[in-house]
Amino acid sequence: MQKFDEMYAMLPFEGSDVREHYKRYAQWLSKQPPDVMQARRAEAEMIFRRVGITFAVYGAKDEGGAGNERLIPFDLIPRIIPAHEWSRMQLGLVQRVTALNRFIHDVYHGQDIIRAGIVPQDLIVNNAQYRPEMAGLHVPQNIYAHIAGIDIVRAPNAQGEGEYYVLEDNLRVPSGVSYMLENRKMMMRLFPELFSLHKVAPVAHYPDMLLETLRASAPAAADEPTVVVLTPGMHNSAYFEHAFLAQQMGVELVEGQDLVVKDKFVYMRTTRGLQRVDVIYRRV
Repeated sequence: MQKFDEMYAMLPFEGSDVREHYKRYAQWLSKQPPDVMQARRAEAEMIFRRVGITFAVYGAKDEGGAGNERLIPFDLIPRIIPAHEWSRMQLGLVQRVTALNRFIHDVYHGQDIIRAGIVPQDLIVNNAQYRPEMAGLHVPQNIYAHIAGIDIVRAPNAQGEGEYYVLEDNLRVPSGVSYMLENRKMMMRLFPELFSLHKVAPVAHYPDMLLETLRASAPAAADEPTVVVLTPGMHNSAYFEHAFLAQQMGVELVEGQDLVVKDKFVYMRTTRGLQRVDVIYRRV
């Protein structure tokens, strides 16, 4: 399969033209001494390690035979997506997630897609993730997947131009957004001049959007919904993200033993007694 380079128009890149949206960055990069770039990378890794921005790799060990913590990946060369490409991709992603939610709604209600013969019934009802208890149950705004992680790659098409493709849809417990936010923060810290050369779309408002999405799924009777993030605990591979998102949203991070069901409602144990919970962001 032919490879596609984000920065250069052709491979090998020696002597190749730089793509239009990378030209300013390429000019800036050519003026950076290699030792300075290495020092910036070392600074980033030091800060990530000090703050604890890591993820666990189950079963993996370091050269000494112990430990499975890894620093988040940090690339000094950013992936630049032009605004017109992002706008088109955004429309497609919204359409895709809308279709996925409607598919799940149909599976648990009319099952038109099964009766039409488009998807075999066995493929649905025998799937380990199918929950018969959800049949006929209505959820707020008919949204089943509130947070979607869509894996996207770019590869050359028949004309050799970069085309975006979806690898998979992660709808259950997609993770990784905290690493993206921390990567952006690190780039702004190490290379602030790049953000004056480019009009970079902001991402820091993601926790606010997430909290708004979670509150929108609360029962109608909840005027001021109480939201919590449910984590398996500090030994989970994505625990940093659980704690990060809870802190950024200003909500409680809880484990299973912190919650109790009473009179068909979920409550959170606090130092002031039980507090009713309206929305659980389940990260287990």
